[in-house]
Amino acid sequence: MNGVKIAGAVLIVAGVLGLVYGSFTFTKDTHEAKLGPIELSVKEQQTVNVPVWGGVGAIAIGGLLLLFGNRR
Repeated sequence: MNGVKIAGAVLIVAGVLGLVYGSFTFTKDTHEAKLGPIELSVKEQQTVNVPVWGGVGAIAIGGLLLLFGNRR
């Protein structure tokens, strides 16, 4: 299996996951402060929404790569 077909399969899986879940959340450290022996940090949760057209587009491009990836 060559790299183009692997990329196509990864795009299809990512597109399906984007359509099924719709968004994902991750935690990011935003601020840190050190005041002597005391250390403070702020963790912020951020949510990223995956648009429907992005998931459908990834599936379509992945399918095209699988179909036409071998032709040169």
